[in-house]
Amino acid sequence: MTELAIYDMDRTITRTGTYTPFLIHAALRLAPWRLLLVPFVPLAMLTYVAGIIDRKRLKEVNQRLLLGGGVSPAKLAPVTASFADAVMRTNIHPGALRQIAEDRAAGRRLVLATASYRLYVSAIAERLGFDDVIATGTMHGLDDRILPKVDGENCYGPAKLRMIEAWLGTQQLARGDVRVRFYSDHVSDGCVLDWADAPFAVNASAKLRVMAGQKGWPLLDWGV
Repeated sequence: MTELAIYDMDRTITRTGTYTPFLIHAALRLAPWRLLLVPFVPLAMLTYVAGIIDRKRLKEVNQRLLLGGGVSPAKLAPVTASFADAVMRTNIHPGALRQIAEDRAAGRRLVLATASYRLYVSAIAERLGFDDVIATGTMHGLDDRILPKVDGENCYGPAKLRMIEAWLGTQQLARGDVRVRFYSDHVSDGCVLDWADAPFAVNASAKLRVMAGQKGWPLLDWGV
């Protein structure tokens, strides 16, 4: 039996979200004039709240605003590295580090499953000692330039479960041959928590706290 410890990232491992801070961090280093476009980010969010665009399209719009129509991986690499370093310094729950160390010591395979973009998540996962990453992908164009276009599904809600199950297939792991621990802060991961053998509501949002009470899931606080 393979033991898996699957973690959500934003507000589960990290104290705050990382997507918009990453875009601002990158814009500041690659094209500071794009910070003038930051006021349009909340406007894009309002179109999402109004149901005009979905979360996937929202990510694409914000990436185009702050990173432009395409950026080379070589230019982005030092930016993702410095952002990951900043996250490790200031944005990690201490309890998350303890749990990651505990799962590693128990011989569990550590998997990060997040709606955030793989293009910067991988650097954070490496620093945290994760074995695998399941995350939202980005399309690549000419000269391998990273485009403001999501590749496949946005790794959020039911799509996250589909992507985890697809990853199991690529690893030649049948569901019956793995025991899964899953940690998340948000009700959008309810389907993954239901699917896991050992679900944990971590730093739980109000709605997840209610759901956890109904389902009997343990509540953990990693902020201390």
